[in-house]
Order: sequence, then C-alpha cells, then structure tokens
Amino acid sequence: MAYQPPDASVIDNLRHIANRLRVYSIEATSAANSGHPTSCMSAADVLAVLFHREMRFDVDKPRDGSNDRFILSKGHAAPVLYAAWHIAGHKDVTYEELMKLRKYGAMLEGHPTPKLDFVDVATGSLGQGLGVAAGMAYTGKYFDKASYRTYCMMGDGESSEGSVWEACHFAGMYKLDNLVAIFDVNRLGQSDPAPLQHDMETYRKRVDAFGWHAIVVDGHDIGAICKAFHEARTTKGKPTALICKTFKGYAHGNAAEGVNDLMGWHGKPLGNRAADIIAKIKSTTDMAAFIKPLPAVDDAEKLGDRPAIALATPPSYGADEQVATRKAYGTALVKLGKSYDRIVAMDGDTKNSTFAITYQQEFPNRFIECFIAEQNLVSIGIGCGCRGRTVPFISTFSAFFTRAFDQIRMGAISQANIKCVGSHAGISIGEDGPSQMALEDLAMFRTVPNAMVLYPSDPVSMERAVELAANYTGIVFIRSSRPTSVCVYPMLE
Repeated sequence: MAYQPPDASVIDNLRHIANRLRVYSIEATSAANSGHPTSCMSAADVLAVLFHREMRFDVDKPRDGSNDRFILSKGHAAPVLYAAWHIAGHKDVTYEELMKLRKYGAMLEGHPTPKLDFVDVATGSLGQGLGVAAGMAYTGKYFDKASYRTYCMMGDGESSEGSVWEACHFAGMYKLDNLVAIFDVNRLGQSDPAPLQHDMETYRKRVDAFGWHAIVVDGHDIGAICKAFHEARTTKGKPTALICKTFKGYAHGNAAEGVNDLMGWHGKPLGNRAADIIAKIKSTTDMAAFIKPLPAVDDAEKLGDRPAIALATPPSYGADEQVATRKAYGTALVKLGKSYDRIVAMDGDTKNSTFAITYQQEFPNRFIECFIAEQNLVSIGIGCGCRGRTVPFISTFSAFFTRAFDQIRMGAISQANIKCVGSHAGISIGEDGPSQMALEDLAMFRTVPNAMVLYPSDPVSMERAVELAANYTGIVFIRSSRPTSVCVYPMLE
C-alpha cells in the first residue's frame, strides 16, 4: 500500500494534541509536586500520533479483545499516558482527575497499574514491558489469529536491561510483525546520560541484529512519525522498532528553555518554571484540538467468562505404580488442554525434564518454546494471559524461577493470571549439586500477594493441583519433584 502522508491540517492538529499532552503532564506533576514531566514531554509527539492516527481501539471499551494494545514500559511517564486517555475521551479520566495525580486515594497513581481499565500490566520496574508485549503479540498472531497490533514504548535507559534483549530475540525469532517497539531515546538517564546518548546507529544495529525492522526517526517530527508507523504496519515477517531521537523536557518552539535536554530534571516537577513553560506552549496551541481515534477491527473471538476447566479424565494409576509428580504434570496438562482450547504452555528449554513436552506433543500449536531466558519466559506468560485470552502454564526448574522474581512480583501487581510450575525441587536431586536445587522457591512464592502455592505429594494430587490452578484467577506456583512416588490418594479423591 502506497503511503499517503497526512495533510498539513492533520499534522497541525497532531502537534496541538502533543502540546496538550505536555501541558497536562506538567500541570499534573506540578499539582502533585512530584513525578516525571520531562520524561513525558519527550514522548508526547509519538503518543499523539499513536493514539490519534495509528492505534485502533474503542475508548469506551479499553479491554475489548479486538483493540490494539499499548504498554508504557517507561512507567514513570504515566502522566502522559493518563493525559492521552483523557484527550482520547475516556469517561473517567477527566481533567479534574488528572490534577489529583499521585494523591492518596486517587485513581491515577505514580506508575500505571491494571486498577485502570486501559492498563493491561503494571510497569515501572524497567525492562519488562517489551516481554509482556511480545506475549500479547504472540497471542494475537498465533492463538487469536486476529488483526490487533501491540505497541510498547520504552526509555533508552531501560534498554540496558538484559530482559529487553531477551524479548527482542523472542519477537524476532517468532516473526511477530504485529509488534512495534518504540525506543524513546531522549539521551538522559536519572543520574547520568544514558550509555549511548544519541548514537542512533548503534541502537539501529543492535535491534536489526535480533531480526527486527529498525527505523530511526526524529521523535519530534510529526510527519516523520506518521510515515514510520505506516512503514511498521506494512512490514511483514518481522517486528518493527521505531528508534526515536527525542529530547528530555522538549517542547516545540523552544518553549521549555532551561529544562530541555538538561540533566538534573529527572523525577522533578518543573517548579517555578512550570507557569512560564505552560504559557509559552499554550500560546501556540489549540487546547481543544482533537482527532477521533480509529475504530478497532472487530475480529478477535469473544471469549466471555472463563468456564470451569476440568480434567478430561480422572487420574488413573496402578496400585503399585510409581510416577514422578513432574511427569503427572504433563499428563494433567494434556487432560486440561482437551477440555479447554485456551490452555497454553511455555517452557525455558527444559520441557523434557518438566514434562511440558507431553503437552507440546499433543498440542504443538498451543506450546511456546521460550528457551533459556527465564525473565522473558515469565513476561511472555503474563502477556499471553492478558485480557483473559489464554490460561498460561509456565514451566522450568524451580531454581530458575528465582531469576525472574521481579517479573513475578510485578505480575502480582499486574493481577496476572499465570501458573508457574517448577520441577527438580529440593535436595532429592542431590547428584546434580546445589546449583540445581530449588530450596528458596517456596519461600519466594509465598511472599507474592494472593499467590497460591501447591506442593503435591503424589501423581494424583499433582493432577488435581493442575486442575485447581487452571481455575484460580491469579498467580499459582506448583512445585514438582524428580523422584518417583507411589500414589497416596485414591484415584477419585
């Protein structure tokens, strides 16, 4: 499809909307006397185009299954996200509510959480958004087979996190052409400039090396941003990254002089500079500018409430049969998969040990190999479970879940519906040595709010634990063991 650039009036309107985003972000953080206005200001032009020319969604039904998805991984820039939904027309995000930002009891917190119906996952622990977005995109492409697209905006500082590159590898390998990563390269971190500052070519090479289509773009040029999003939408067979050169604290027309591109403003309201900067921005801005967001393509399956999920058949073991609980896990998962086609499984290249391989062999199209990248493994599961699209079971050695504890912790804040199954627990794998022994896993998961922790003692209780986990909304940890065990419980217990 040939690119049709927007006419001058549309570009002007989008620029006005971007300035509105800046004004509201400054006003809200000034009212709160805390927050990150300069991080919002660098992202404003991209978000104006994203919300009012690129993304397709129903503002009145933010979690509709057919809507495009957006994750603000740089969650400290939450005010600009809230301002975007206010301008788009969300009924609850009024101007008055924006001015209550960060106040005790207010709906708009310092970082986004799913208490808001337009937020799918909590962000702010940097480096996690892209993995979740990749899980959403995988679900859209391979499970839902729907038109919706997924967008994720990250800061340049968070791209130092290894989990970002785990997600890049995953998305490139699985050719997630319905995923767009947006790097807001505003040059400055919290206490120092970001490592690469504005070395855009190095960013491009890194992303390209992971199998992405990388586009370097001026993140304050509305026309160039529109063209880059069109290029992303029409690129097939690989995900796209918009690597946006921006400036922290930027406003058009040098309206933010004294703040723009200067250290020392991270996480601070603009103080006595705010009124002057707001006045300068407003002097060239139509504060009523608006472009109606594009409607969603309504082609994702309507799932409704999740049904009760039962084992297709009850446990069946011989009186003297000895079976490892890890093997019973694979058996139970297959039985659930036969009952409900939204059960999905993923593993970190340990499936022949966790027995997730049993599910892969029965339902290869509902299994995701995430390889040895446990942080991304958990993030993918969280993304797959968003909006109730799937019930994800995530397996690896119990010891290796410790590597992903922050993803699990943030998953709890995100109200994630994931089932973590850890094998090779405890000292029973003695000959492998202490590096493989999960000893702290039970304590770790017991600290996770509202998590259910299960340690089945035999194959019968394992099958029932898997069934129970599938029907529990929230995080579940099931611990399995390598040694075989006799059946303690009757088959119909």
